[in-house]
Amino acid sequence: MSRNKTFAGLLSAVLLVVFGGFLPAQQEDQKEEFGKPREADRQVARIVANLMQRDHLSSRPLDDGISERAFDQYIKTLDSMKLYFLESDIEEFSRWKESIDDKMKKGDYEIAFAVFNRFIERVNQRVKTAHKWIDAEHDFTIEEELITERDDIDFAKDEAEADDRWRKRIKYNLLVENSVEEPEEDPKEKLRKRYSSFARRMGQTDNDDVVEMYVTAITTSFDPHTTYMSKATFENFTIIMRLKLEGIGATLQGTDDGYTVIKRLVPGGAAARQGGLRVEDKISAVGQGESGETVDVTGWKLDDVVALIRGKAGTVVRLVVLSSNQEIRTVKITREKIELKDSAASGVVFEDGTKADGTPFKIGVIDLPSFYADMSGEVGGASTTTDVRKILNDFDEQGVDALVLDLRRNGGGSLREAIDCTGLFIDRGPVVQVKDAYGRVQVHKDEQAGVSWTKPMVVMTSKFSASASEILAGAVQDYGRGLVVGDETTHGKGTVQSLVDLDRVFFRTEQTKNQFGALKITMQQFYRPNGDSTQKRGVLADIVLPAISNHMDVGESDLDYPVAFDQVPPASFNSYGLVDGIILKSLRQKSQERIASNEDFQKDKRQIAKYVEFKERNSVSLNQEKFDARRKEFDAEEEDKKAIEEQLNEDKEIKRDYYMEEVLDIMVDYMKAEKGTAREKLSGTN
Repeated sequence: MSRNKTFAGLLSAVLLVVFGGFLPAQQEDQKEEFGKPREADRQVARIVANLMQRDHLSSRPLDDGISERAFDQYIKTLDSMKLYFLESDIEEFSRWKESIDDKMKKGDYEIAFAVFNRFIERVNQRVKTAHKWIDAEHDFTIEEELITERDDIDFAKDEAEADDRWRKRIKYNLLVENSVEEPEEDPKEKLRKRYSSFARRMGQTDNDDVVEMYVTAITTSFDPHTTYMSKATFENFTIIMRLKLEGIGATLQGTDDGYTVIKRLVPGGAAARQGGLRVEDKISAVGQGESGETVDVTGWKLDDVVALIRGKAGTVVRLVVLSSNQEIRTVKITREKIELKDSAASGVVFEDGTKADGTPFKIGVIDLPSFYADMSGEVGGASTTTDVRKILNDFDEQGVDALVLDLRRNGGGSLREAIDCTGLFIDRGPVVQVKDAYGRVQVHKDEQAGVSWTKPMVVMTSKFSASASEILAGAVQDYGRGLVVGDETTHGKGTVQSLVDLDRVFFRTEQTKNQFGALKITMQQFYRPNGDSTQKRGVLADIVLPAISNHMDVGESDLDYPVAFDQVPPASFNSYGLVDGIILKSLRQKSQERIASNEDFQKDKRQIAKYVEFKERNSVSLNQEKFDARRKEFDAEEEDKKAIEEQLNEDKEIKRDYYMEEVLDIMVDYMKAEKGTAREKLSGTN
């Protein structure tokens, strides 16, 4: 799988933006013919081209540079692992590399359909090849490898090379399928169905699908979160936004090798609570009910896989998944409604260390999976800030000495709640700055006087901490209010997307018929109080702890063409000075000494080394003995990996494991080293 995975961006705010500037035109009521775009499709191209140049955060023109990116993106969208096109196809198409921008502005889809039609031709050819090798006898004792990194291979030079590439691909498929202890279906028959199904589905692609893929290839050449939604996709999105979600509670993502991958388990969701699924599991098939036939979904579009998995609460769905060590297993999940309260803040108090009087320190831990708010407008609705304040008040009543705020699995949410929640720890002042495409910077402040928590605090973060959670962590660090502990950096998503209904742009009216779909466009960027963006860089931890998540390619910087990190002038604020270089140097040294003597952390380090080695390999052996040995080697530490993933993704009681123990020890060291005079700055604000 390519290291440049597409990580589904976490949308901090969905805004409905109404633009003018286009004159409505007479629409043709024509019958759709594949490869013959309608006038509405041509209008989509023109509108999107205009919006991208006028309103995208980058203020970048739609030029030859974007055209070359878009060409590569479109080819990659269709043939992610270079299995279908020949080198001669790419050379033929390359004459258009620098003309996509010009054709886009004219509403011309010649390139889109010419490339797609050739793709369908190649798919039909390759599926016949796949069936040939499925039925053939293979020698699993010889030494040969399959390259698994897209960037490390070229398109096949001729049909003979393509044939051999598919021989190896099928051989690998058979190794994986034959490793299943109790297969539900004959491996060869399963593979026949898989590739036949893929060809059939590709053949059913309509104009809207091609337009959506092609336009999105262009928009994602500006940044990975700007995408075009066709009429059907936009309608589906609107339905989801209006209704309560019913499903398994997982974030899914398509990958370069045709699988749908579990990228995150939603806290409180069915998958997280019922167990069985893990981050990075690849979904190969989906079955309905306790015993319904499983449908191979390899090569399916992400939306179609999601549609199969989503269903009425109380019903059962079965997922056949492939783990990172090539283990295949079936996970049964009962669908549920994902309620807001399932992701609510929760707290617990631990005792650790010893005060001067001989009593232990009391340290309160708050697990905050997201920044949530009740959008209904009802008084007393759910609110992150309200819930966290209640927990802090309870901690005060219990005589708690310090706070650990756990944001390791917090993917963001309400910007307003992130600002208000940060205000619980600072007394008025800037929390986040937002810059638009015109360079205008707006400062968002905590306006509430007073501080709910004046005592020491630590914020726990990981690469899964994104967007709004990065705003809070960054502000705490900038104000010198507390420590940031965890992965080297957070996710690094510092951009804001707005949802633009293209009908409203075209017709300049609230009454629309959804003729043109919608554009999710990056229009703003977040900045910390000190002027640094959270984009791409994230929030760097003051103290880094070993974790596999630190080495996963799940950050913003792992995406294609992310918006660059930059800075704006710092806002005016006063640091509390509760953290300085001398304190940090001492805390880091003590933490490193404890980690070096902690067997659990040393196991983690060994597992991390294996994980990194596994990830950096660009090929897999097709020798049966070596294939099995590699799986066994990676299985040896599987329980450790499960424990880490559970810590990041499952909704359960706050666990005092060895990782949390180290954070508590850091907190004790911090309390003993903290400057009392600095704390008085906060205490005086009550």
